[in-house]
Amino acid sequence: MLAKRIIPCLDVKDGRTVKGVNFVDLRDAGDPVELAWNYSQQGADELVFLDITATHERRKTMVELVKAVARNINIPFTIGGGINAIEDADALLNAGADKISINSAAVRNPALIDELAKAFGVQFVVVAVDTRHTDGKNIVYLNGGRIPTEKETFNWILEAESRGAGEILLTSMDHDGTKAGFDYSFLKTINDAVHIPVIASGGAGSVQHFVDVFEKANVDAALAASVFHYGEILIPDLKAVLKNKGIEVRISPV
Repeated sequence: MLAKRIIPCLDVKDGRTVKGVNFVDLRDAGDPVELAWNYSQQGADELVFLDITATHERRKTMVELVKAVARNINIPFTIGGGINAIEDADALLNAGADKISINSAAVRNPALIDELAKAFGVQFVVVAVDTRHTDGKNIVYLNGGRIPTEKETFNWILEAESRGAGEILLTSMDHDGTKAGFDYSFLKTINDAVHIPVIASGGAGSVQHFVDVFEKANVDAALAASVFHYGEILIPDLKAVLKNKGIEVRISPV
């Protein structure tokens, strides 16, 4: 059985880590390189960095940040935000990123998934999906949750997988930052339908929520931000509980 992964997410704006509720009301959460080093020491399995205003402001993801992170940690990390072409992804890979995450650009140009998978391999391509329950359906949103589309989330994820996505990072905007728990039901629906790893995002507020998302949805990984950034949950403690519950996790040597 593959070990379940715990992934801190660092939303980066203007070179700082920020966190909000339902994608708004952002507040500062610290220096991203310092946080990355701390999480690697705590035993995080991977990290995700999202330059949350890169697409909205038509900027490229910060290559210099990627270089700084790569110098300071020894665990895999994914970077996303403002990636619109092979050249963008190539620059990030050369700077030290292990994977890239695409979201809005993939929805606007689905062939980008095919191109990236062909150029770098499916294991390099994470398709991030921001979803919100709207008028009885789960709908894909773009530009950091600012713009609704007409795409139904379930269908879009199946298409992304067929085009070469190696992983799905699924964020429930309804749950994001609320600390009320993940969207277990919808995550299970997606996880049961695809053959690639699914990362659950949006709603973590307690250790029990991580237990629940692995037990109820059987996702491959769970991602969170504020509960880690503000020390509400420590990764070693979280993994100890998961292990005691019979959930396979990697325990870092002390």
